[in-house]
This record gives sequence, C-alpha cells and structure tokens, in this order.
Amino acid sequence: MTLDTSIECVLFDLDGTLVDTAPDFVIALNLLLAQHGKQALDACVISRTVSDGAKALVSLGFGIDDKAEGFAPLHTDLLALYLKQIETTRSVLYPGMESLLDSLERAGIPWGIVTNKPRLYATALLSRLSLLSRCPVLVCPDDVEEKKPHPESLFLALSTLQCKPERCVYIGDHIRDMQAAKNADLIAIAASYGYLADGVDPAEWPADFILSQPEQSIALLNLLKFR
Repeated sequence: MTLDTSIECVLFDLDGTLVDTAPDFVIALNLLLAQHGKQALDACVISRTVSDGAKALVSLGFGIDDKAEGFAPLHTDLLALYLKQIETTRSVLYPGMESLLDSLERAGIPWGIVTNKPRLYATALLSRLSLLSRCPVLVCPDDVEEKKPHPESLFLALSTLQCKPERCVYIGDHIRDMQAAKNADLIAIAASYGYLADGVDPAEWPADFILSQPEQSIALLNLLKFR
C-alpha cells in the first residue's frame, strides 16, 4: 500500500509497538527463575508485563516489590541475562512495520523511537535488528530528566527532527505513551496489539486512534491529511 499522508514525522515506542521484544524477555526471566529453583512462567503471562519494564518482570517472577531485600540483585541479574540474550535475539519487527518504515523513508518522512528502555539495551537490540543506522532519532531515559508520560522525550525527538507536534504522531502500547503524546500535543495512536495487561482497554486511554493490528498502520496514517 502506498503511503499518502501529510504528516511530518512518525515516532514509535519500542517494546510492544515497533518490535515484538517479548521472546527475549521470556527467555531471560525464565533463565533467572531456573537459577533460583523456581518454575518457568508461561510466555503469555510474561508478555503482558514487558511494557512495564524489567522491575515489573522481577516482581512478576518472584512475587516481591522493589523494596524487598534481594530485589536489586535479581533486577541486575535479569538485565545481564537480557543483554546476553540480545546477542541471539528472537525479537522481530511486528508484521507490516518493515513496510511502514520503507514507505516512510521513500516518502521522505522521518521516523524515530522514543522509549523508556535504557540506551544500553535499546542500541544493542536495534543494532542486532539492523535498525539503529536507519533510525534518525532514538530517545531513551538516559537522554532526559523526565520519562514518559512526561513529554520531555517527545519534545527532544521533535527538536532533533526539526518537526512541529501538530502534524506528528506517536504510536505506543501503554497508557503512558498516549499521555505523553497528548502532553506534547502530538496525534496519539494506541497499539492495542501490544503488551496489554489483563483488563486494560485502550479505548479508555487518551488516544486519537487505535490500531488493532500493526498491518493497519499505513491505512491509518493515510487518513491523516492536513491543509
């Protein structure tokens, strides 16, 4: 499908939006559980927590919060296992996303990634997927003082791309992504195909549009035309 839109740029969340990263987290967390004599968790259970970050995965696996004794070393170990897993990553672009990126590049519309994933892991993953060199801007929590839902990271991406928010979109799979987009005056698109926890309804988020399938992205963006 041809991309025919007057948007100025497209910004993506990473995990659960642009890239299906859950398989790597499933392997890393279950390895950590095995090291501590605990039973592996079902991949679907882990996937639903991926967008909440590594600390949430430790809490899921071990039933403790980040104030518990022993939490910090478990968190450190999980991140080390995850970084090692990226070397043979099983993460992939969601269906239709390669076509979308190709279409954006052909149309001369810049795209970027704004994520709460620390730069060490984001750059390692994007390098393995041959996306880092293609991505005009990558904003991670290391680059800002305030993480999403604060709009600082989106403002930094827009400044780097020299784009104004009114004709730019942000696609994400978490309510904080939609809150950040609205706080930055971007068009907010919810990726309902992402890592949603049980009982979460993206229709209740402050989203302008909802993508139920990633393959629908070009058709949706084609609806966004401005005078």
